[in-house]
Amino acid sequence: MAGRLPEPRRVRLAKLRDQHGDILDEALTLWFPGPHSETGEDMAELHLHGGRAVIAAVLTVLGALEGLRAAEPGEFTRRAFENGRIDLTAVEGLADLIGADTQAQRRQAFRQMSGAFAERAEAWRSDLIAALAMVEAGIDFSDEADVPTTLLTPALAQAAALRSEITAVLADDRRGERLRDGLVVAIAGPPNAGKSSLLNRIARREAAIVSPFEGTTRDVIEVHLDLEGYPVTLVDTAGIRETFDPIEREGVRRAQERAGSAGLVLWVTDGVQAANPAKSEPAQAAPVWRVHNKIDLAGGRPGPEGPASFRVSALTGEGLAELADALSGHAANWFDSTEPSLVTRARHRQALGETVDALDRALAVAAGRDEVVAEELRLAARALGRLTGRVDVDDILDVIFRDFCIGK
Repeated sequence: MAGRLPEPRRVRLAKLRDQHGDILDEALTLWFPGPHSETGEDMAELHLHGGRAVIAAVLTVLGALEGLRAAEPGEFTRRAFENGRIDLTAVEGLADLIGADTQAQRRQAFRQMSGAFAERAEAWRSDLIAALAMVEAGIDFSDEADVPTTLLTPALAQAAALRSEITAVLADDRRGERLRDGLVVAIAGPPNAGKSSLLNRIARREAAIVSPFEGTTRDVIEVHLDLEGYPVTLVDTAGIRETFDPIEREGVRRAQERAGSAGLVLWVTDGVQAANPAKSEPAQAAPVWRVHNKIDLAGGRPGPEGPASFRVSALTGEGLAELADALSGHAANWFDSTEPSLVTRARHRQALGETVDALDRALAVAAGRDEVVAEELRLAARALGRLTGRVDVDDILDVIFRDFCIGK
C-alpha cells in the first residue's frame, strides 16, 4: 500500500494506494520490528487523515489483504501481555486510564500502568521465594555440612515482615477502589419535593424530566460529574411513598435500594408542604444530608439547621453554591487522596488477602513441620504471582480484556 517498507522506527510520508493503484490518502507510516514494539511482534502504523471515507477505504483494502483481519477488543494489549511486554496490573491500569473521567482517576490509573504496584508485588514475591529457598534448603540438604541448621528462623522472620507490610497496604480503607468506582450520591425523598430539578441544577443540564405531578420519576437516573477532580455519580430516584401502581412501586423499591448502597444521601423535602414524620430520612450507614427545597416560594416553613442541612431553591439556584461546595469537600474527604493507594481492584485485594492467609498459616505451623511451612510460603508466592499474571490467570484474562475498546 505504501510502496516500500519504512526504516525501523522512522516516520515516512507515503501515498497509500489500493490494489488498482488509486491513491487512498497521503499518510505517515511507521514500522516497528519485533520484539522491540508495543506488543513484542512486528507492527506497522498508518497515520491517516481522519475523514470517514478515508478510514473506511483503507480498512477495506487492509481487510482484503491475505493474512489480515480486524483486531478483537483488547487484542493488542493482550498480545503485549502474553509476550511479556507488560504485566497484568499494567493492563488493568491501561483499562482504567482509557475509562478515566477525572484527573484523580487519571493519575491513579497512570501509576498502575507505569508499574507502581507491579514493582512492589514483584519485590514481595522475590523476598518470599528467598524465604522459601531457605526453608527448602534446610529440608533437602540437612545432612550437608555447609548448610546452616537454623534456616527456618530467618525465613519465618522474613515472612512475618512481609505479612506486616502487605497488611499495611490492605489497611487503606479501600481508597483505590473508591476512586476507581467514584462516589455515588443519591437524591431521595418524598414525591414532588424537587429532586429532579435539583439534579438538573447540579448537573447544569436537563438530565431528568421535571413535572408538577407526583410520581413522574419512575426509574433511577444517573449523571456522572467531575467535582474538583473527583468522580461523583449523582442519582435521581423515584419519590418514596406508599403506592398501588406496580410500576411506581418498582421505582420506589429501586430508589430505596440505590439510596441504601450510596455513599451519601441528599434527602430532599418540600419547603412549602407540612413535614411528615413518616417520610423522614432513611436509617442507613451512609451519611444523610437534609436539603430543604423551594425556599423561593412564599410561606415556606423554616428549614432544618445543622452542618448536614441546606436550604436551597432548585428553581432560582439560591443555596446551590453552598451545597456544591459541601459536596466537593465531602468527596475530597471520602476519597482521602493524600496518599496514593496501590490496591485499585477487588482482584488485587483478594490476591493479597490470600497471600496474608498463607503467611499466617506458615507462621502458625508447629516446630518440626518444615515441609508444611514451605508449602504455605509457596502458596503465598503463587497468590502474589497472580497479581502480575505470572501464574494461573487464564481464567480471568477474558474478563479483564472484554471491556477494552476495539484494537486497544
